[in-house]
Amino acid sequence: MADLKTPYLTIDIIIRYKEGIVLIERKNYPNGWALPGGFVDIGESLEQAAVREAKEETSLDVTLIEQFYAYSRPDRDPRFHTVSVVFIGDGSGELKGKDDARKAKVFTPDNLSEPIVFDHREIIDDYFYYIKTGKRPKIKA
Repeated sequence: MADLKTPYLTIDIIIRYKEGIVLIERKNYPNGWALPGGFVDIGESLEQAAVREAKEETSLDVTLIEQFYAYSRPDRDPRFHTVSVVFIGDGSGELKGKDDARKAKVFTPDNLSEPIVFDHREIIDDYFYYIKTGKRPKIKA
């Protein structure tokens, strides 16, 4: 097992807050706007990681509503292969970017900033489609 190589496990959170969703402007490469998220630590559940990362990057307390979808395309992160489990949650508190976030801001489908990094534009589009239609993203092979 010592030679086992596997993708890194990450989480991303679609935080519903004040009539929109929260994106962070990243301090580190790749630079741009992203959903809050990060790596799952050893000994931590996906849900614990989502709540922790949300707090670290946005200062918000997040109540998870549902697990949305998993994204695993090998090129979704330019640094290395990651698999992300995406959650939807409601944020409360005062929004403030910190940790890996230069700033945090609320966006609607009509005012998204560019560039949006990783595959997060796809995730955001899938989320707004889900909200509009009630249909989850189709499985992408």
